[in-house]
Amino acid sequence: MTMLKNPDAKYRPFPTINLTDRQWPGRVIDKAPIWLSTDLRDGNQALIDPMGAEKKSRFFDLLLKVGVKEIEVGFPASGATDFDFISGLVRSGRVPDDVTLQVLTQSRPDLIETTFASLEGAPTAIVHLYNAVSPAWRKIVFGMSRDEIRQIAIEGAKVLRDQAAKYPGTDWRFEYSPETFSSAEVDFSVEVCAAVMDVLQPTPEKPIIFNLPATVECATANIYADQVELFGRMIPNRDSVLISLHTHNDRGTGIAAAELGLMAGADRVEGCLFGNGERTGNCDIVTVALNMYTQGVNPGLDFSDIDAIAKTVEYCNQLPIHPRHPYVGDLVYTSFSGSHQDAIKKGFAIREKQNDEIWEIPYLPIDPADLGRSYEAVIRVNSQSGKGGFAWVLEQDQGLKLPKRMQAHFSGYVQELADEAGRELFADDIWTVFQDAYRLNAPQHFHLDDYEESRAPDGTRVFAGKISVGGKVQSVSGRGNGLISSVMATLDETFGVKLEVRDYSEHAMGAGSDARAAAYVECVTPSGQTIWGVGIDEDVATASVRAVLSAANAVSSN
Repeated sequence: MTMLKNPDAKYRPFPTINLTDRQWPGRVIDKAPIWLSTDLRDGNQALIDPMGAEKKSRFFDLLLKVGVKEIEVGFPASGATDFDFISGLVRSGRVPDDVTLQVLTQSRPDLIETTFASLEGAPTAIVHLYNAVSPAWRKIVFGMSRDEIRQIAIEGAKVLRDQAAKYPGTDWRFEYSPETFSSAEVDFSVEVCAAVMDVLQPTPEKPIIFNLPATVECATANIYADQVELFGRMIPNRDSVLISLHTHNDRGTGIAAAELGLMAGADRVEGCLFGNGERTGNCDIVTVALNMYTQGVNPGLDFSDIDAIAKTVEYCNQLPIHPRHPYVGDLVYTSFSGSHQDAIKKGFAIREKQNDEIWEIPYLPIDPADLGRSYEAVIRVNSQSGKGGFAWVLEQDQGLKLPKRMQAHFSGYVQELADEAGRELFADDIWTVFQDAYRLNAPQHFHLDDYEESRAPDGTRVFAGKISVGGKVQSVSGRGNGLISSVMATLDETFGVKLEVRDYSEHAMGAGSDARAAAYVECVTPSGQTIWGVGIDEDVATASVRAVLSAANAVSSN
């Protein structure tokens, strides 16, 4: 079986919304919405193995820690597991005063009664009522007319009102969903919601929540935004209504639909941490919240330990989080490409000199440190990486800041190992290759045992020391205009090693009184070959001597 060459014979495009003066395209999201987590209800019912009481309890505590203030904790009429968990939360006193539990029920009297019973004793609670309203459901699932569908909602609202009166100790709030809103006629959704309002009589001080679910995502996100904006214009007493969004991800644009829906005037976003949910999932509230954060808007949720949050969610859901998942995946702050690595490395170098906190690093829209991530894995090395990649790794892991020409020189060694290994190179791999390439490991042909530097009467510098050559200690000396030139003269006069210094640089490896120093020397042999030497020591002068001997060791090994 193959895909159709003429899919238009089977599938119809979703109709556009007649909203020529739409306002949402010119708006921005400049404040956080009300967040509702539905992980314990919608997310849970989408799991192969639903969460038991222990996992539900752990997830609930996580949501409190993140700062979610409205939590849909279950479908109490579905069975004893949900009912007992919900009533247990109420009785245990574990629900903070500023957190509101929400529960879901279909529009059936017996289910609504059970729902209210599960929340007996709660200081405040939201009961969420729903019934499907779209043409396909009216025709295929229910075989009902518009009037009959509207009457289901009205009767359910009446039971909500009457049940709430039986539990006067609870501050009841109500949510109604014209389920399948995304594939329904907006005017009919408004008609049904208005009928529910007539029963429940919301006020600006105690508004009703109308959830407009993209039960099945069936059009581009802009059409959903049009639907939301049109609903907001048409619904009576808008100041007594909170518009809530519950987007699914069937087309892969659930997050975009929620963001455009907020621009279209919605007040609330429903979703799951990292987007768990039926089929392709619900709106990922972590991503929506952190998208706001990167625009300078405080989302009111705390994801400062994103890895711990992910670990708990993976445990409770028994579902892995993809390594490329926005903001939380193992690889989302990582670059292997050489050009990416070079840009990131330069960005961090400039940031060290900034006088403000503005974040502007190429390829990193958010500072990983804000989410509890370190910078160690921002750049990782494989066969696709450039010299900036391993240079970053050496700087982060060993504190070495290689000169640019030395980076180019060392890149050949790294590339050879990467091609041979056929895998990612880790910090230990790169450090081992570096030590081998620049002869920092014993045994060394020329090894510094001790030395002294002094000034001769004519102003030149005198190097006098002991160097082990092939394991045998020799006393040596030489003079030059400075310490490095005097060491060069010693090598030439005593061992016949002729080198000319082309460049020299040094830096501290860290800060504090115990910080070591690194020295780099670029030399040229009489034949024109470029040789690099590296020296590391607690003393910067000694590091420079070791760098010259490192270069000499390269000559002796050729």
